[in-house]
Amino acid sequence: MTLIKPRTLSGFRDYLPAAMIPRERLMQTAREVFRSFGFAPIDTPTLEYLEILTGKGSDETDRQIYRFEDNGGREVAMRFDLTVPLARFAAQHISTLGTPFKRYHIAPVWRGERPQAGRYREFVQCDFDTIGTTNVMADIETVAVINRLLETIGLDRFTICINNRAVLSELLRHLQLQDKSVELLRCLDKLAKIGRDQVAAEMCQVAAISEDQANQVLQLAELDGPANEIFERLPEITGGGDEALAAIQRLRDVYDGALASGVPNRRIKIDVSIARGLDYYTGMIFETTLNDLPSIGSICSGGRYDNLAGLYTKQHLPGIGASLGLDRLLAAMEQLEMLPKITTPAVAFVAYFDEAHRSDYLRLAANLRSGGIATEVYPDPKKLGLQLKYADAHGFRFALIAGESEWQAGKVQVKTLATKESIDVDYSHEDPGALIAILTQ
Repeated sequence: MTLIKPRTLSGFRDYLPAAMIPRERLMQTAREVFRSFGFAPIDTPTLEYLEILTGKGSDETDRQIYRFEDNGGREVAMRFDLTVPLARFAAQHISTLGTPFKRYHIAPVWRGERPQAGRYREFVQCDFDTIGTTNVMADIETVAVINRLLETIGLDRFTICINNRAVLSELLRHLQLQDKSVELLRCLDKLAKIGRDQVAAEMCQVAAISEDQANQVLQLAELDGPANEIFERLPEITGGGDEALAAIQRLRDVYDGALASGVPNRRIKIDVSIARGLDYYTGMIFETTLNDLPSIGSICSGGRYDNLAGLYTKQHLPGIGASLGLDRLLAAMEQLEMLPKITTPAVAFVAYFDEAHRSDYLRLAANLRSGGIATEVYPDPKKLGLQLKYADAHGFRFALIAGESEWQAGKVQVKTLATKESIDVDYSHEDPGALIAILTQ
């Protein structure tokens, strides 16, 4: 028999325990934070009808969609994000769900894009969204959730950049360029990546506008400084019309509301250059970067999309939300040396080297698990040194050692593997409390 070479597709990856354990912990943290704000879980199919997904993000996104014809001859595609399926889901089920509807969804998505650091063709998104309200309170809460989520994960030095895409749209209206808004916003979204000169040139080429018009758009995008100064300058730059002033006020309300919600001033920034590349955004948009690793890009982004569900229903179902880029964040945390070097979810390791006491080892482990302590028993009665080497390599916190003399004395030796310190602890199967107390300190 010819052996098949084991290999993974380019842009895809296997997750070994050392990578999967922190990944699952981040997903669990996200669930807990989302639930604390009242978001409920949902799930949707991996496959959607092709027409559900195409034409909703951008031309580039459409090119990246994995699409095919299934056995029934239907044109289907794999979801490229969780927001478009949510719009379809809401249109289909909103009569049962009611509004406002707050959901979170943690699931894989697929994009046939060029792989790069922290970005793969299959990746998990951790989304939360509110459907059915245009009130600014939902916008404010989105910023508050982003802040709480990253804070709970253990991050401190990050910046949540916020903007109102309507401000950009009103400037384009003032310049009589509203019919070119999609092209210009896509160009503007590349400002941080390719720089001012290339963006200006691309605007002139793609949207067929003048250099002066491109410079006026970039003048807005390059506004920087304290929030109050930006708010003072925006009316003049955007033309000061009623709709422009309303868009600016919305941005100010979200900024002030986020501060009132407990988001530290140092973590929130008005950045009128961000536009987000997806066409369905209509209002507030968010991008979050790590201060110590800005090159990794946005780790949590999103925005308001008030018209997306209108593609599937006549009922007005505005939405707003954001998505945690799980794999990108993990890549960043690895570079920042924030991930523990462990390959086991268990805390305690029970060494098994005396076959005569096999039942005692099993009862010991069962007692610890009943006390809430994840515990692994070594499966073979090998030499103690080999077992402890295994425990060290896998990152257990404690090794529990008991031979004939310990069982007779009603003791278990607890070894803290990081420090190599050992203590003897009183133990009996009927009363494991003292041992559990030591392991849960």
